[in-house]
Amino acid sequence: MKRPAPPEALAFGGLWASLLDFALVAVALVWAIDAFAPPQDLPWKPLRLSQPPGLATAAKFERAAQDPELCRQILEEGGVDFTEEPDRRAGDCPLTNTLRLRGGVTPLSPAAPVMTCPLALAYAFWDRHVLEPVVERTLETQVARVEHYGVFACRNIYGRAEGRRSEHAGANALDVAALALQDGRRISVVGDFRDEDETGAALRAARTGACDYFRAVLSPDYNAAHADHLHLDFGRYGVCR
Repeated sequence: MKRPAPPEALAFGGLWASLLDFALVAVALVWAIDAFAPPQDLPWKPLRLSQPPGLATAAKFERAAQDPELCRQILEEGGVDFTEEPDRRAGDCPLTNTLRLRGGVTPLSPAAPVMTCPLALAYAFWDRHVLEPVVERTLETQVARVEHYGVFACRNIYGRAEGRRSEHAGANALDVAALALQDGRRISVVGDFRDEDETGAALRAARTGACDYFRAVLSPDYNAAHADHLHLDFGRYGVCR
């Protein structure tokens, strides 16, 4: 006559059966999420400029910004044309990981300034997912070009004789002054940002949306030094105002 299994063995076998069932459910769940969830919500899916922002976009964007090769890959796959800039390691303000945007985004004016790849990536995402939709929705037109005061400037913050270097000193900041629209209008930060009409609303929405991609976004709401432009950078400090 076969002896019954001891209670300990039965309990152990039941535990393993439960763990196996749990593992099978987990595998099925992961498969379903991978197959049906939006890719922008999944941290293991690649970042795409063509995809709208999702739950994992911010984390994937930070990872791409820290990887020069991945940064360029995402720009290329997103249809952004650019040319490489050689590193400039000599002088007071060395530049590394820089390029010039040539197409696939709203043109900058002056055209194709030298900028870091993370700044270019932030501009491309802001342009595609914030600026263009805001202008089309609010002003019922499109942006012809983004006018700016510059990217690279070998100086300290606020042009002071002493203090830390500005992000502009590393070509890591863009100062947006105005938007030239395809219907012939021109809206500027200094002239329209505080207006209560649709032009002011569009500029303020573009400022707020920039905070999803740039690390520091400074506007007329920050201080008088930014009364005439939006400062957008990809530096060390997070500010959105």
